[in-house]
Amino acid sequence: MSELILSPQEQRIQAEIQGETPLHTRARTADILRSFKDTKPRIDVERAKYFTESFRQTEGEPLLLRWSKALKHIAENSTVYIDDYQLLVGRAGYQGRYGILYPELDGDFLGLAIEQIPTRVESPFTISDADARFVVEEIAPYWQGKTFHENLAQALPKETLKYTYDPKDPLKSRFIVNETASFRSSIQWVHDYEKVLKRGFKGIKTEAEQKLSLLDPLSPVDDREKAPFLQAVVIVCDAIILWANRHAQLAEKLAETKKNLKRKQELLKIAETCRWVPENPARNFREAMQAQWFTQMFSRMEQKTGTIISNGRMDQYLYSYYQQDIEAGILTEEDTLQLLECMWLAMAQFIDLYISPTGGAFNEGYAHWEAVTIGGQTPEGLDATNELTYLFLQSKREFPLHYPDLAARIHGRVSQRYLYEVAETIKEGSGFPKLINDEEVVPLLLAKGATFEEAYDYAVSGCAECRMPNRDTYTSPCAYINFPAAVEMTIYNGKMKLHGDEQIGLKTGDPRDFVTWEEFWQAYLAQHINFLKQAFIQQHVIINLRAKHFAWPLGSALHDLCMKTYKDIHTPVIEGGIDLGYFEFMGYGTVVDSLAAIKKLVYEDKTLTMAELVEAMEYNFEGREVVRQWLLNAPKYGNNDAYADAIAKELDRQCLQFTQKYSQELGVHLDLRLVPFTSHVPFGKVVSATPNGRKAYTPLSDGSSASQGADVNGPTAVLLSNYASKNFGFRERAARLLNVTLSPSCVAGDEGTGKLVAFIRSWCDLKLWHIQFNVINKETLLMAKKEPDKYRNLIVRIAGYSAYFTDLSPDLQDDLIARTAHTAI
Repeated sequence: MSELILSPQEQRIQAEIQGETPLHTRARTADILRSFKDTKPRIDVERAKYFTESFRQTEGEPLLLRWSKALKHIAENSTVYIDDYQLLVGRAGYQGRYGILYPELDGDFLGLAIEQIPTRVESPFTISDADARFVVEEIAPYWQGKTFHENLAQALPKETLKYTYDPKDPLKSRFIVNETASFRSSIQWVHDYEKVLKRGFKGIKTEAEQKLSLLDPLSPVDDREKAPFLQAVVIVCDAIILWANRHAQLAEKLAETKKNLKRKQELLKIAETCRWVPENPARNFREAMQAQWFTQMFSRMEQKTGTIISNGRMDQYLYSYYQQDIEAGILTEEDTLQLLECMWLAMAQFIDLYISPTGGAFNEGYAHWEAVTIGGQTPEGLDATNELTYLFLQSKREFPLHYPDLAARIHGRVSQRYLYEVAETIKEGSGFPKLINDEEVVPLLLAKGATFEEAYDYAVSGCAECRMPNRDTYTSPCAYINFPAAVEMTIYNGKMKLHGDEQIGLKTGDPRDFVTWEEFWQAYLAQHINFLKQAFIQQHVIINLRAKHFAWPLGSALHDLCMKTYKDIHTPVIEGGIDLGYFEFMGYGTVVDSLAAIKKLVYEDKTLTMAELVEAMEYNFEGREVVRQWLLNAPKYGNNDAYADAIAKELDRQCLQFTQKYSQELGVHLDLRLVPFTSHVPFGKVVSATPNGRKAYTPLSDGSSASQGADVNGPTAVLLSNYASKNFGFRERAARLLNVTLSPSCVAGDEGTGKLVAFIRSWCDLKLWHIQFNVINKETLLMAKKEPDKYRNLIVRIAGYSAYFTDLSPDLQDDLIARTAHTAI
């Protein structure tokens, strides 16, 4: 590989293979990292144990009160830990890498999961024999018949069920119109951390107590709705304060045993900090970091939020504490970086555990999206970049793990220095930061009802989404729709090869009898619109079921509108809120390329007949390579090809028109999104050969990216296809994830940095929502697949997160290898 120009990450890995570099330059980081790196995560059952114990004791009480009491029971009884060398404390399970269980969500999967999780390909976990027996014998039986997943499967209409689950076994997803609400309690979320830093949980508790004292004792609404809400807030505030104090007690106890004076002093400082925050307002940078971490970790124990609780705009709400301590001489930049790394190391040990096989397949490589947002604009619309912003970028370049998930906001007036540092960080090659475009996001938030101040202050959340703390109120996870399956059903008159003669979709006729493109297009649209119909029916059921199963007292205590209306955040409608949801267009490039190939080759050029195409697909192109090559060389999305891009834009418009009309009936903004995580791999495993030349059961295209290897005209053409395929006249747009792979040679040196900066400015000017980069040589990926032990530290960008390449399934590794690596910008 010596002839290749390597990214800094590739250079480090080659040096590690030769034994030339230490693990990390900061001793504390290296010491903590050695304690858990390269270990398989374990399942800790304490959260599930104490949550279940409490629920057994509180049956018949309001759900929100039951939830807060369960959290207090966890805070009182779960084991607290303080890791060696750590400066920040608070974890939800075992020392080392760990995951926790949420039996109230998917407890009906527990028996199957405990058997399969240790050996599954996607993100395996270990569990002790004793814990496995306890889960199967003590926890799972209580939740049988009570879980959200079971209730949902029973509530779906028969017609919708067959698109969602195997009707004979609802534990198995169909990956056609796939619900995602049963393996997470909420979609991605951002708390108002500044509220904790400025007021402390004592202040939030005092507000709740004052409101309680003013309730009308004769009012049935106050008695049955408002009082339980406020009581739950008081209980959960007490719970997190108690949990922090237990850490203070442990730190004091450990300090008594330490002979090392430095560590003794560190433990005493930890105790002092935990006695003060998060109960009280933070007084300095370290207390602000600890208060934020306690809030984040306790929230993870509260419920399974899709993509984990995000960190919000850390360079904004922490800046005043940083600036004050720097000016006072009690904090240095090195101290700051060390505290940041302590948080990143703690994050890296909590592994989001998906119990259901579907959830695991969606989120390969121990997926995580604890997004830290930097840059962007102030609530007044000014550039928000500050000194702390650049320290976050420096930390990301220096830190040896794929934590945190760094997201950089970009706008049209951003400074050249900021873009330069962002570009230099991208060039490191580990996929950070992902970029979100204010020029697209802010106007859409305004169109959906936000004020300028709220829109300017959004935080990146999850894969590529955004949240406005104290204004966003929608938490219901939404459908992933496999539109390449609609193409297959159009070819086979409502059937799929995988399911034999089962009639799943509509009977739209035998395409071999169609004479014109319009006939085929109308048949496809019928299948396409039917998929949307089933997704919206599904979502209607989900919205009306979730409040019966989930409560979120901590999240509600941190939300102004919940405190104002006395409503839990999972309430279907909260007065004053903006309900921003989305449905997923899965396999966008696959569908566009398939339809373009049919229109061009069958109906316009008449290069082949529909009968020949169907036959080639039925044989998975075996012995029909000439036909496959025609299909592969037909117009393709991602090349600034007006032919393909026009079809892409029309598909986009069909989805937007549908949701513009029918999301109003659901009372939410159910917008179109193209963000697949790793689900384009399992969704591809149910779709046979497609008319774009894709072979049966291989991955679909991901996000708004081109099909694997189809983008042959360079990365600028990819941007232009994205631009040309968008319908800017609709406000029903949501995130579009765009992956771009660059060879290190095309961004090498200062000249390469300049090209990348210009490319990012072009992306910003085109008002595209999102972009992220892999800067890596294909040869490195091939070597990593061949010799995984040598490449354990190779980080790659997958979807809205980065992961270790060797943690991925062979199918997803091949998918990454197949993506076009552009050699010029």
